Amino acid sequence: MVDRRKSTVRDRQIGTRLRTLRESKGLRMAAAAKVTGLSAPTLSRIETGKRRISTEDVAMLTTAYGMPVEDRQELIEFVKQGDSGGWWERPLPGVPPEMGLLASYEAEANSIIDWSVMLIPGLLQIEAYARAYMLSARVVPDEADLRWIARRRRQDILGKIDYTAYIYEGALGVGFGGRAAFREQIKHLLEAPDRGVGVRLVRERQPVAVLLHSWHYMTFPSVDPIVNVEVSSGGIYLQDDQAAPYTRHVMMLDEIAVSRSATKAKLQALLKEI
Repeated sequence: MVDRRKSTVRDRQIGTRLRTLRESKGLRMAAAAKVTGLSAPTLSRIETGKRRISTEDVAMLTTAYGMPVEDRQELIEFVKQGDSGGWWERPLPGVPPEMGLLASYEAEANSIIDWSVMLIPGLLQIEAYARAYMLSARVVPDEADLRWIARRRRQDILGKIDYTAYIYEGALGVGFGGRAAFREQIKHLLEAPDRGVGVRLVRERQPVAVLLHSWHYMTFPSVDPIVNVEVSSGGIYLQDDQAAPYTRHVMMLDEIAVSRSATKAKLQALLKEI
């Protein structure tokens, strides 16, 4: 039976390994279909990570391709780890499904770069700031509470991965939650480097015409980057060729953003003004 859950980064990683194994055996897709009993389109979807793969699929394919027993068991265990899932596999009521999908990608990432134009990035928001923003966006209070819980769980990855937030200076002009909450939010940003988090500001006068929307750039150990781009209706995911321009955007941000020490000085000055 086909697993109807959404495919994940882990599925792409597994698919890449299966494709590499098939090619190492000199098997074209049509020949592999005959050997495995699966259709060529199904195999293609497995190898590109577009189909959620089960331990049974992996056991069958690796056996058909003649993978050594020890390597086969290691890959099957890798699949089982993904099957155990995380909190996003049991989504909270009122929390948009796309938040769970984003969390699943973040859990597999080895680095994340945020570019935020209008807000402090979600991974760096404190509760008072986050809830105030949600309420201003007409999210009802009960749902805002649940969305904050989900966002706080997402923040657990900080300190475990390489994370840098590039923040447009204009985002510091909107103090969601009032003066006290905004002071705590700025303090939270100042303390971020102590938690292994990078924060760099981009001055308002910098030319950022190609960077007018916010995005979330995620890299992974063995598959290409995925970009979550914020749009008015939520977020869209870009992969492969569509994500390629964002690699250049990351390099551009690194060039135009002020240093971490200059960012710290700016945040300290802002804190005195609030």
